[in-house]
Amino acid sequence: MAIDNENLEMVELLIEHHVDTKDALLHAISEEYVEAVEVLLEHEEAHHIPGEPHSWEAVDRDASTFTPDITPLILAAHRDNYEIIKILLDRGATLPAPHDIRCACVDCVRSCSDDSLNHSRSRINAYRALASPSLMALSSKDPILTAFELSFELRRLSFLEHEYKCEYMELRKQCQEFATALLDHTRSSYELEVLLNYDPSGPVFEQGDRMLLSRLKLAIKHKQKKFCAHPNVQQLLASIWYEGLPGFRRKNVVLQCLEICRIGLFFPVYSVCYILAPHSSVGRTLRKPFIKFICHSASYVTFLFLLILASQRIETVLVDWFGTDEMKKKIKSNVTTKRGAPPSVVEWMILAWVMGLIWSEIKQLWELGLMEYVADMWNIIDFITNSLYVATIALRIVAYFQVRKEIMLNTGTAHLPREKWDAWDPILIAEGLFATANIFSSLKLVYIFSVNPHLGPLQICLGRMVIDIVKFFFVYTLVLFAFACGMNQLLWYYSDMEKNVCFSNPDSITVQQGACHNWRRFSNLFESSQTLFWASFGLIDLDSFELTGIQTYTRFWGLLMFGSYCVINVVVLLNLLIAMMNHSYQMISFSENLCYSK
Repeated sequence: MAIDNENLEMVELLIEHHVDTKDALLHAISEEYVEAVEVLLEHEEAHHIPGEPHSWEAVDRDASTFTPDITPLILAAHRDNYEIIKILLDRGATLPAPHDIRCACVDCVRSCSDDSLNHSRSRINAYRALASPSLMALSSKDPILTAFELSFELRRLSFLEHEYKCEYMELRKQCQEFATALLDHTRSSYELEVLLNYDPSGPVFEQGDRMLLSRLKLAIKHKQKKFCAHPNVQQLLASIWYEGLPGFRRKNVVLQCLEICRIGLFFPVYSVCYILAPHSSVGRTLRKPFIKFICHSASYVTFLFLLILASQRIETVLVDWFGTDEMKKKIKSNVTTKRGAPPSVVEWMILAWVMGLIWSEIKQLWELGLMEYVADMWNIIDFITNSLYVATIALRIVAYFQVRKEIMLNTGTAHLPREKWDAWDPILIAEGLFATANIFSSLKLVYIFSVNPHLGPLQICLGRMVIDIVKFFFVYTLVLFAFACGMNQLLWYYSDMEKNVCFSNPDSITVQQGACHNWRRFSNLFESSQTLFWASFGLIDLDSFELTGIQTYTRFWGLLMFGSYCVINVVVLLNLLIAMMNHSYQMISFSENLCYSK
């Protein structure tokens, strides 16, 4: 009562009469009564016997207001009281980090087996104290780094302890807001540069030094979106990004486009100058981020243009339009669609670009390290794309030497028309891989568009929706597999009969054509799955169930199962996917600036 009424004289009088304080210190901290806390701490220091429990620890737990894991420092951190935390820290109070959630030490195993709820709650209480901004500011030499690491750890715990995910995410948000709030106290660009370039293991940043942005990279690594999206950080990044083009942002859209086109068109000249004289004025200019980005984008657009020319067989087209009869005759004999044909001029240029892209990825992998490299999904896509190009080149080489060997042995298979090639001919496989690589290369433009403030958020929405589609795909695959098993079990016999009609009735063209179309529909599990997949797009009709020898009852059950699949797939699952994608879009739209800045 004396503490609740903030009656300091009564507290001192009770202490003088040797009244047992019990957990009075915790009550004083809970009420944030600083004077009473100081008096009770002095009394505790004067009467505590080393090795014995403190007064708040010796209280009967059944009558205590606080759980056994609550210490004065933890409670003060929960209240985020700066004065009380400082008093406790000055008197030597400490707060060790909790054991890892997977810890198998004797204490953790015993605590979890005795009371798993209390074990989990004690961990949450400890992390709630560690997430106190006042405690981080007073106890850490690097509060921003502490906030980053604690935020990342809380994120990990939210996935491991699903029951307390909301609590952990709330504490994580508190850490992020604390680190972000520290940016508001920067008074100049120099202070902000020092903060963002601080590296404990590196030299002290001086004005004019090259900005490595070590602390900002650390924020990205620890997924501190709010820190990265802070206006002060974005302003500094914008000044660095447009460093080589002063006044670019103040120009109108037309002048900006003309400036970009000028730099993009001269990227071969800039690239050659950079290779020959990297320390010249042109070479130093090309190191500027925005100019480097424009040149890289122009180079990549040129690469895509070469892919388009290769897909349209531009040499043949040009010869057909402008070539002489002799040139047309020569191009037909050396056409690249033949087995083992050497690369065309455009394909040689594509090969040079591919080698450059591979070398760029190798350098990036060397600089970032494997773990950081694979953390970016675009790097994985680049690796897949480059692997497809390398596989295409290898198969073309194999096909070239294979055909030369066939010509030497005079087997007669070197100049077969395409329709008579083996289904697994290296050229056919190479063409499939090359086509797939072209798709991935074209989709890479989405990544380039991310710098645009209008298209950038759409790219983030697309990424989130891809995750939704993957989640949906697991449920859809389960439904597809279940119905494919049932329908294959029901109709496989009649599919075999339809197959016999297809191969044993060469004279009956009408019957043969229908049978040859239908027998594959449900002949095995794979074909049944394909049939149901294409049914989602309305490409399978009810004539597929008109199988040879099928009984009325069996046909009815087959149609009933097919109809049930269509209802579940189209009405239920498809609308579920739309709802999931709409939810993701709304989340991105709500925090569009935050996500795009990150």
